[in-house]
Amino acid sequence: MRCPRCVQTIHRSAAQCPHCGFVLSDLDDLYGSGEVRLRRLSDMAGALRLKERQKLERLLDEFQTSFPQLFFSIYYGALEDRANIRQFGLWLLNHAAYEDLDISRPNDGGILLLVDLNTKVASISFGYILDSFLTEEDTFNILAKAHPHLLQGNHLKAACVIVKQLSRVLRKKSRRATLQQKIFGPPSSQSSGALNALERIRSNRPTIEKVKSKSIHAKRSKNKEMGP
Repeated sequence: MRCPRCVQTIHRSAAQCPHCGFVLSDLDDLYGSGEVRLRRLSDMAGALRLKERQKLERLLDEFQTSFPQLFFSIYYGALEDRANIRQFGLWLLNHAAYEDLDISRPNDGGILLLVDLNTKVASISFGYILDSFLTEEDTFNILAKAHPHLLQGNHLKAACVIVKQLSRVLRKKSRRATLQQKIFGPPSSQSSGALNALERIRSNRPTIEKVKSKSIHAKRSKNKEMGP
């Protein structure tokens, strides 16, 4: 993975970034240490119409049907200028308590599309279960295909493109992994345990927090669009 602060490549299990000294607790200092109650589709910025939300929710259902161990979520927000979308996306995926997800789908198998309507920037974060199936290059290319639609404010179309491209990548990587397993044998017990994890990790945090106003400013504007 890449460090959310300096964007240098680091090992996901590293205690801190060897390049800039970043640690996950730095994000807790910025955004809070408790969990955040969310739904898979969280439109905090009022970017979608009712029919668009309904279509996107069906799209998320279809993704889960195709990939039973995973889930896809979308967060439309309005970050303050100083907020870093990569850092916030990583924090949110780790702290989200999804109200419309079964406990059998851990956050470690989650994929989060975060769209900031203030800066007109989008980011994709994903859990460690997907480390063998997704790369930073994959997510960059996926977002690049949806970029024109995001600029036009067509969030429904952008999300459809992202889910379609993401599903294509995951199927391709899955077929490749299956073929390699047939040739070289099953993965190590450590990798197998990661891929088969079904228990949601909540870090035993006792409190549920709303997203702090200092990091996210929710705007309920009607059909707010991304400009060019």
